[in-house]
Amino acid sequence: MEAINIALGVLFGTPAILAAFAGVAYGIVGGAMPGISPSVAMALLVPFTFTMDPTTAIIMLASVYVGAEYGGSIPAILINTPGTNAAAATTIDGYALHQQGRGGEALGISLMAGVVGGLVGVIVLVALTGPLAKIALAFTPAAYFSLGILSLSVIASLTEGSLVKGLIMGVLGLMIATIGSDPISGVTRFTFGFPELFGGIHFVLVMMGVFAVSELLKQIGHRDEEQVERDSRIRLPKLRDWKRLWFPVSLGSALGTFEGITPGGGGAVASFLSYNEARRWSKHPEEFGKGSIEGIAAPEAANNTVAGTALIPTLSFGIPGSNSTAVLLGALLVHGMQPGPMLFAQNPKVMYGLYGGLFVANIAQLIIGLLIMTPCIWLVNRPKRYRLAAIYALVLSGVYSIDSSVLDLIVVLLAGVFGYVMKRLKFPMLPLVLGLMLGYMVESNFRRALLVSADDPMIFIQDRISLSLLALSALMIFGSAIWPSIKTIVLQRRRQPK
Repeated sequence: MEAINIALGVLFGTPAILAAFAGVAYGIVGGAMPGISPSVAMALLVPFTFTMDPTTAIIMLASVYVGAEYGGSIPAILINTPGTNAAAATTIDGYALHQQGRGGEALGISLMAGVVGGLVGVIVLVALTGPLAKIALAFTPAAYFSLGILSLSVIASLTEGSLVKGLIMGVLGLMIATIGSDPISGVTRFTFGFPELFGGIHFVLVMMGVFAVSELLKQIGHRDEEQVERDSRIRLPKLRDWKRLWFPVSLGSALGTFEGITPGGGGAVASFLSYNEARRWSKHPEEFGKGSIEGIAAPEAANNTVAGTALIPTLSFGIPGSNSTAVLLGALLVHGMQPGPMLFAQNPKVMYGLYGGLFVANIAQLIIGLLIMTPCIWLVNRPKRYRLAAIYALVLSGVYSIDSSVLDLIVVLLAGVFGYVMKRLKFPMLPLVLGLMLGYMVESNFRRALLVSADDPMIFIQDRISLSLLALSALMIFGSAIWPSIKTIVLQRRRQPK
């Protein structure tokens, strides 16, 4: 009861509510701009919080995180360009629905699933911060490696008809992830003398190229195509839709909780895992990839849940659960607070105020989302020549804003041409992006685990968490790739005349 009184005192006795609304609005805009990730949006705001009251500053930064995680779904649905890495899974069915003239419906589902997921994340954060943070401490490098393998096993379900093509693209993504400095020794690899490549190729560049630029190239090739009439009004899911959506939203929230409390997991991993599992358990798996409402709800619920649960290890032990929480961790230190077990005892006003602020931020997400969606859909429905030019300008300006590098622009354009050619050859793009996103995590933790065990690979089996995750990976691969093939062969043999 005391905690509730402190939270209410902060909300109504300080500009916390205004800060939450402002943070969400800024976060949605930042998340919707390709190239501006939640962590970048938060980092740009940190200097402006130095003179603020610590409670108001932390609430505003956390609200930016909430808004940005949702904002990434707007361009993912409307222009096939994920505004954040966590929104990549949303492009699969979100853009497909938009092409069918159902963009308003897709955005409505994304908004509601995100709000529900965000509220679940806040509830878990408030109720289980202490107990769940202990799980994060139990993760060793071997367990992180196995978590990466579990995430990569999703490739078996993202192959769009050809497992071999999916594996080829996944391996290619892992290969691109090796460009840059070695995670252990620091030796540069495959940089060809370009200093800009010492830090590697950021997956955002490849993602924007293979999704956005390749789609623009495809549309340029269809001059006189008949445009589908698209509604310019957001449509929230109806009761009959919720009969299908409650399970993928629940599934996404559960996986988002697990990934959020696991440092290194993050919204991207949670989104892809949720999408994969939603398709596996759906009564309509044939709709996935062609415009499934479940394929939007699951990943959006997951990445918005992560925005809350990723704060658990950050606040309790000072272990960032994502890049964005690392920025928040830095802000806490700047304002004279040391994350850890004593944080709640020493700064109860800030922490309980943060809980209340996050609740307000999720309500603000619903209100602001309803206000800005219709203008977003209207803008996307402008004449094709203006729309494509604007998207090109948005993509290239967003890329240049990351590091002000011309090489980044070249990488995006080359990735776009590559993506266009691969799509024409029926190669799936998502395994490429997934391999690139997880490459560093898998390689670095594999090497660290071997250093700890003196090159004994049995460490991946001896670690209980690692073993459990590897077993789940094997089950996922078997259920997604091997078992369907076995069933097909058995059915074919039964149909053969005796």
